[in-house]
Amino acid sequence: MSTKANKIAVENVNVPGKTGNVDAAKYEAMKKAFLKILPNVSPGLSQKEIQEQVKAHLPESVFPQGATSGWWAKTVQLDLEAKGIVTRETCKPLRWHKS
Repeated sequence: MSTKANKIAVENVNVPGKTGNVDAAKYEAMKKAFLKILPNVSPGLSQKEIQEQVKAHLPESVFPQGATSGWWAKTVQLDLEAKGIVTRETCKPLRWHKS
């Protein structure tokens, strides 16, 4: 059973003003991996590249065999984008880099 103490509020750039609570340990592990692989400048990385590259930096104890890492990468991307920490480029496919 989870408690509020091990949850963290996340935002979604696509739904301003709405927050959700997610597992803090998984969020923090993914955020660390996400920011480690994300470049500082354009052209950034596509969603597919992000999801592939973060797996190498995730702790096995939190993400056994990379399980659910795709969902968590997207959750962290949307939250960090809402907070202005990462920037979405206007190209196809979409790409992100640090702000």
